Amino acid sequence: MEQGRAREGYGTAAPATAPTVVRVPEQARGEHTHGEPPAPRPAVRRHSVRGQILEALRAALVDGRLAPGQVYSAPALGARFGVSATPVREAMQQLAIEGAVEVVPNRGFRVAERGPRELAELAEVRALIEVPVMLRLARTVPPGTWCALRPLAEATVAAAAVGDRASYAESDRAFHGAVLALCGNEQLVQVADDLHRRSQWPLESNPATRRADLLADAAEHTALLDALIAQDLAVVQSLVREHFTGAEG
Repeated sequence: MEQGRAREGYGTAAPATAPTVVRVPEQARGEHTHGEPPAPRPAVRRHSVRGQILEALRAALVDGRLAPGQVYSAPALGARFGVSATPVREAMQQLAIEGAVEVVPNRGFRVAERGPRELAELAEVRALIEVPVMLRLARTVPPGTWCALRPLAEATVAAAAVGDRASYAESDRAFHGAVLALCGNEQLVQVADDLHRRSQWPLESNPATRRADLLADAAEHTALLDALIAQDLAVVQSLVREHFTGAEG
């Protein structure tokens, strides 16, 4: 991991790279073309905007544009995303439930600060859940099923190749989620996904991950699939255990 340089954040100062503006349709903002009756505004429209903002904020957490320890206000973030403060506030409340931020009364939301110990603890708990499941699946799932997961593994490689940490985080979780889903235990998949998401938030002292680290982690996905397809249990066990020794994956 390389030492991440401090970045300007939302709310208190402009970020070095402005986040993608979420384009909200005119009718979603209550506007309509003159001469035409206003379209109905179903409740799902608001939830859709909130969902887009939530994903954008999660990406900003992963790549360090929302810096650990910094406080961000919903109105300021809303202005940067081109939406009102309401969907931002709702998305931040969800992130607070997930443990990514904490509410600061009358100020906004502070991004959680994590140290190496917390990251190691998350990796340990993930290993306790995922390793036994993966080893059991290696013995029971046919090669053709593993072949169908190849595009998900390749997506992690593609994201790593361009150093897109946010895209890598999503594709990494998608791959692990698809593997674990084969066990048929939805509760296990949800718990593992929550732990995985938490493990992807940057450390307060090192918000950036080198492209080489992402590539190495992505390569383990494809190597694991190769071993699963070949039904080489010894290699599968080695790769699975090694995959959880690092902070990523």
